[in-house]
Amino acid sequence: MNPTVTLWVALGSMLGSLCRYAIQQGMPAEAGGLIPLGTLSVNVLGSLIIGWFAALTLPQQHPMAALHRRQFVMTGFCGGFTTFSIFSLETLQLIEAGAWVQAWANLGLNGTLALGAVASGFYLGRWQSKTP
Repeated sequence: MNPTVTLWVALGSMLGSLCRYAIQQGMPAEAGGLIPLGTLSVNVLGSLIIGWFAALTLPQQHPMAALHRRQFVMTGFCGGFTTFSIFSLETLQLIEAGAWVQAWANLGLNGTLALGAVASGFYLGRWQSKTP
C-alpha cells in the first residue's frame, strides 16, 4: 500500500463520515413513517458523486485523475459517506418489526434511486470530461 494514498483515503473517509452524520442529524428519522430518509439521501447523493467522479476522471489525462485524488473521493469520501451497512441493518429492523411494506420500500427506493444516481453522475461526468 502506498502510504500517501492511504492517508488520502483515511482523510476522505473521515470527511465523508462527518458529512453523513451532519445530513442524517438534519433530517427526520423516517419519511412519513415509511423509511429512514437520511440513509436514503446519503446513499443516493453518494452514488451520484461516485458515478460523476468516476466518469469525469476516466480519461487518464484529466487533472483530477491522479490515483490519490480518485482514492480520496471514491474510496475514502464516498465509502465513508454512503451507508450500505446501516441501510442493511435498518431494513432488517423493519423486517423484525413486521413492517414488510416499509422494508420492501426501503430496499426498492435505495436500490433504484442509488442506481439512477450513479448512472446520472457517471453520464454527467463523461459529458463534462469531453467538454473543454
